[in-house]
Amino acid sequence: MIALADCNSFFCSVEKVFHPGLDEKPVCVLSCNDGCIVALTPEAKAIGLHRGDPIFKMRDIVEHNNVKLFSTNMYLYAAMSKRVNNILRTAVPHTESYSIDESFLYLDGMEKLYNLEEYMRGVAEKVKLYTDIPVSVGIAPSKTLAKMGSKFAKQYKGYRSVCMIDNEDKRRKALELFELADVWGIGRQTLAKLNYLGIHTPLEFADKKESWVRSHFNLPEVQTWKELNGIPSINTAEVAQKQSISTSRSFGEMVTSIDSLRASVADFAASCANKLRGQHSVASTITVYIMSNRFREDLPQYSNGQTAILPISTSDTIEITQAALSVLESIYREGIFYKKSGVILGNITDASVIQQNLFDEVKNRPQRFQLMKSIDEINHKFGLKKIKLAVEGEGHQSWHSKSEHRSGNYLSNINEILTINI
Repeated sequence: MIALADCNSFFCSVEKVFHPGLDEKPVCVLSCNDGCIVALTPEAKAIGLHRGDPIFKMRDIVEHNNVKLFSTNMYLYAAMSKRVNNILRTAVPHTESYSIDESFLYLDGMEKLYNLEEYMRGVAEKVKLYTDIPVSVGIAPSKTLAKMGSKFAKQYKGYRSVCMIDNEDKRRKALELFELADVWGIGRQTLAKLNYLGIHTPLEFADKKESWVRSHFNLPEVQTWKELNGIPSINTAEVAQKQSISTSRSFGEMVTSIDSLRASVADFAASCANKLRGQHSVASTITVYIMSNRFREDLPQYSNGQTAILPISTSDTIEITQAALSVLESIYREGIFYKKSGVILGNITDASVIQQNLFDEVKNRPQRFQLMKSIDEINHKFGLKKIKLAVEGEGHQSWHSKSEHRSGNYLSNINEILTINI
């Protein structure tokens, strides 16, 4: 059996931990530059707010209902996520962090020692006690069914934080009640095709023969079909590694100089490279794009992007940043007020197998690899970006995002530690 532990309204829940008095109150977390709602509590949904709403259009609702707003603070959320995962790992030996607020727990063999439903309910209570973060748990034979179970546990209080789908009757009932559009692995195009073929519920899809599914869909949809039938088929570690890595941001203030754009692109390229090394991967393509403010019709409009191909797949920050800056130089145009830039790494493969190039111009790759490893260790110990490239710049820069409602980094920065007035 597999369990999915999903933190409820995670970003909002973390903010509520450090701001007492917000229980059962509408709370929203805002995106980069405090532009849109990216997370909200059920109470905020109940008054008409939705994920993705531009906050300037919702000011009347926010002010009338005294909605508490917070700027996204990924440092704080990541630190709390680490604490939650540490508790989960002490309870279940084999765990896999799927996202900042979700973890898969492999329960094989534990059913001989525990009642799995009661055991995981105890784990959820422990997480709540130690971190004050509410967790919903789904238990099932496959990851897709476990995700469905966690959503049922979140939606219905009668489950007391844990929904277990452990027999055929429960599986069919869950598939009958669940929304097809919410099934993990079914995107908009797949949903449209399923509806066109007369399938409107997960149960109708699961009841189809495998030969029919293979004749109409590709491997990912076949894997989803198997998962809905309780057959484990998705390797989430493999799925994560295949994804491209992207870092982008809308600027707090529009910029015109190439130096400011260089600093932003270098910062994003370094972040992408760090993520690559974190999942033990390498990339061979780098895309850089820049764009003006499309909402400022009074200003010249411009957007462009290009892709560079590296001779050897790499996760080296220096090499990736140099390539990204070279692309930026080729697409930059003077006289434009730029509002956003971004870096995307593609063609990602496992770092254990790298195709070499006879004409490689980097002659000290082993030493560069050790350098990156040492920098990662120092930054992990003393804080992100303690060591970085000079081109990334120092201090607050004009392109940095606005975050007027940001909480302190209470768990990772001694200068922002929470203080209590008595």
